[in-house]
Amino acid sequence: MRKRFCIIGILFISFASAQEFTTFKNGLIYNEKTMDKLGKIVDSLHLKYKTCDLTKIYFSKKQVKGCIINLNSGNVAQAKKDMDNNISLENFILKYPGATVRKDILIIKTKTKDYNKKNIIRYDELSLNNNYGLYLEKDDKKPSVEKPEKGTWVYDYQPKTSYSEEYIEAFYFPENFKSIPLDQKYSKQIVYSDCLIDLSTTKFKENAKSERFNAVVTLPENWQSLPKNKKEKLLDEMRSSEAVGSCSNDFSPRIQGVNMALLSAETAHWEIFLRSHLDIMNDRFERVSDASYAWKDRQTYIKELEELDINVPDLLLGIYFRIDNAEKNHYYGDIGRLGRAISESKNRELFLTNILSMIKDEKLDDYNRVLAYFLFMNCNYYTKSKTEKKFNNAKVINAVKTLPKYLSDKIKVEVI
Repeated sequence: MRKRFCIIGILFISFASAQEFTTFKNGLIYNEKTMDKLGKIVDSLHLKYKTCDLTKIYFSKKQVKGCIINLNSGNVAQAKKDMDNNISLENFILKYPGATVRKDILIIKTKTKDYNKKNIIRYDELSLNNNYGLYLEKDDKKPSVEKPEKGTWVYDYQPKTSYSEEYIEAFYFPENFKSIPLDQKYSKQIVYSDCLIDLSTTKFKENAKSERFNAVVTLPENWQSLPKNKKEKLLDEMRSSEAVGSCSNDFSPRIQGVNMALLSAETAHWEIFLRSHLDIMNDRFERVSDASYAWKDRQTYIKELEELDINVPDLLLGIYFRIDNAEKNHYYGDIGRLGRAISESKNRELFLTNILSMIKDEKLDDYNRVLAYFLFMNCNYYTKSKTEKKFNNAKVINAVKTLPKYLSDKIKVEVI
């Protein structure tokens, strides 16, 4: 069996590609005792769900069909001034024929925080190929970027230095950004996921430290026989110190994730258990570096959720949607990892039927329709049956044709 190794200070970690974590007689990474405790918690959650606001409507991310402009020659400084004065796109192209212009680009606007926890507005190009799309971040306190209007620009200008030439890259918005309500069936899935995950807390404490070498990632051999207060203390220690991977093969963040799931299950902290398990599924862990060759060994463990009496399709689709009015602590799933988990689901056919309908749904916003396409393609990539892959491929080709032409013309589905 092939193994990989990673040296972390004096810590030497190895893991096998066949299986990450120990599995028990039930075939799961949680033993029968733990699953029984989780099952009892889930029973109480069914009652809680009935008290959630099932009428709440969520809205799509703000989006617009816009343009991207790059200029790195000529009078770039003057181009910047013209953008500040809201020159029209047509006049800009006439005045700066050397500019590269890409039209009909789906641009997403999001209020978020940057690496330093500063409030910003981020503008993202939705790239439909394997390239990274352009994104720009602006201080949300500036009136000019707080609420962009039709015919305005957002740009990044860089003067000439000894290392690079002067250039400007910009988004141009021919129309106002729009956010539309999601159909109630989609909003109910988001409500279900929020209610099940529990938004009242987070996995780590607000003041948790990030540790590359000293985070609590191990459990004593006799941990299950410890009194509840000792288990609570261990869980509290783990919530206070987040393991950060030192390299792609540093397994400590995922070990900590499993240990937190085990402890929270034993101590009836469902809200921490589910976030811990979803983080394992979505591989949501901090690492100094993370090369793609290491990704395939990190399993999703969807089966563990499906053995509990919860609606896994609604849970996962509820964290797939990108929305503008998300509740605080709302959990967003990773599209690639969700697709992989769905490929391993016992409800795969139901998932794919729903995802195809979302791609075709003309009432759904363009952004979420395209994300549904990515979700489907990721699932099909990990599907093992070649016959099923080919069958699914034919279905998604037809579904893509129903997208707005400015999107469908740019999506090239490879014929299997």
